Amino acid sequence: MKTMPVKTESPNKNQKEENHTDKNGQEVKVAPKITRFKSNRERARTLVTSFKKDDRVLILIWADPDAMASALAMKRLIRHRVSEVTIAHVNEIRRVNNVAMMQLLKIPLVKLRQVKASEYNKKILIDSQPPHNPDFMQFQYDVVVDHHPLTTGWAAPFVDIRPEYGAVSSIFTEYMRSLKIKPSVALSTALIYGIKTDTNNFEKECTIQDVLCFQYLFKRMNRHLLHKIEASDIRRSELKYFRKAFEEIRVRKNRLLAHVGRVPNPDILVIIADFLNHVHDIGWVFISGEYRDRLVVIIRCDGYRKDAGKLAQRVFGPLGFAGGHREKARAEVPLENISLGPQGFTTRTLLRLLERHFRK
Repeated sequence: MKTMPVKTESPNKNQKEENHTDKNGQEVKVAPKITRFKSNRERARTLVTSFKKDDRVLILIWADPDAMASALAMKRLIRHRVSEVTIAHVNEIRRVNNVAMMQLLKIPLVKLRQVKASEYNKKILIDSQPPHNPDFMQFQYDVVVDHHPLTTGWAAPFVDIRPEYGAVSSIFTEYMRSLKIKPSVALSTALIYGIKTDTNNFEKECTIQDVLCFQYLFKRMNRHLLHKIEASDIRRSELKYFRKAFEEIRVRKNRLLAHVGRVPNPDILVIIADFLNHVHDIGWVFISGEYRDRLVVIIRCDGYRKDAGKLAQRVFGPLGFAGGHREKARAEVPLENISLGPQGFTTRTLLRLLERHFRK
């Protein structure tokens, strides 16, 4: 984010969600206040000095490469300032690349349900915002750092949201550079992989700051570890979901849709969507599947005169949780919120949901 030479506002530790009412008396949720800083160094110092020695810190993430790398960097920034730092994830980590990253780079993660959140007096949310997931909504945060479009209905004392950045890993790289903290080989490798994945190797929208951070980390990373992580992609047992997707594919104009059915891990839907996004003459890709009691929809597009994140919010936001970027988005909807026919949710159901929107 471009820094502005304006007066710094002191974070309010007791800041609560601020809502207003419109002229009809209806509650309107407003966006959180984002503090402006004169420099990246001032921003980074404000962040780290807000923690004290007796603080027990819980970092929450949806564990993907960018979030895992950024959480590891956050832990590095404050580990000598606090008594304890735990990184907890709300999703199942089953995607092969993510498992390889966690294991090879020794990223210390625990499942949220395995920790007692009340034992931590400080909470940090990274690469997400509270409305992105119901598990995130149950907490009040002291720090939120993200690069998705700004949502409403929540607040935190320290908020750093930069939608123009391609990866949160770039933001944390800037924090470390500003404080003259040199990342280890493992952390550099994690951050560079986070930048690569969230910018799709710089093919999607990003900033010059992402490129500069990549350049800074490149000479510090281990390219052999990075290759091992990137080479791990799909399990043999997951090939059957590709076959199911191919059988279910429907194309309407330049939109490709497929409902895969029940999956043991929603990450396979991401892999399928990314693969089918390479099909020529296809502008939109919608891949859905059922995981536990939820419908998960993965959306991909080229981002040219399209916005997958806004589309996801319009179509699926009223039914559950949805959001993302111009090129990619995700929605999770409780199945009980969807009117299902005798055959349950199908590719035809997905098509009907989207056709209503595209006709508008």
